[in-house]
Amino acid sequence: MRKIDALMSEYAESHQTSFNKSVHYICVPLIFFSLIGLLASIPTGTVLSSLVPASLQPYAHIGTIVIILGLLYYLRLSVVLFIGMLLFSAAVLWGIHQIATIDIAPLWAMMLIIFVLAWIGQFIGHKHEGKKPSFLKDLQFLMIGPAWTMSHLFEALKIKY
Repeated sequence: MRKIDALMSEYAESHQTSFNKSVHYICVPLIFFSLIGLLASIPTGTVLSSLVPASLQPYAHIGTIVIILGLLYYLRLSVVLFIGMLLFSAAVLWGIHQIATIDIAPLWAMMLIIFVLAWIGQFIGHKHEGKKPSFLKDLQFLMIGPAWTMSHLFEALKIKY
């Protein structure tokens, strides 16, 4: 059995009810999005932006660095999941840039609200399921959650990962 299959199977053990799955399909992407947005809010001065062309400077932040490291992890597990997470990550970075451009409130404040609400949703889903979140057993499952969510999209599209 491939490592990704074993990880997905173990993650799925605490995500059996349709309610908990539905909560995860919404909250896991929101947590990913808001976490990257929070990291993007950390000031870095010109340290990162000076390394990239002007067109990419809005994306030169700590959130992008974390995404790159995460993508390397996904690449080790599955090329197809890596591609899916790459596309999703690009959409996340674009979305964060759009929200920052609107400038109705500090980016960090909007991302913090999304982050807290999404985690509340996650814990409600697990309370309903009657099982503890997988990451309490192994922190690696914080990375598997987005891949597990992506894998369900792939299954619906009949794409093998």
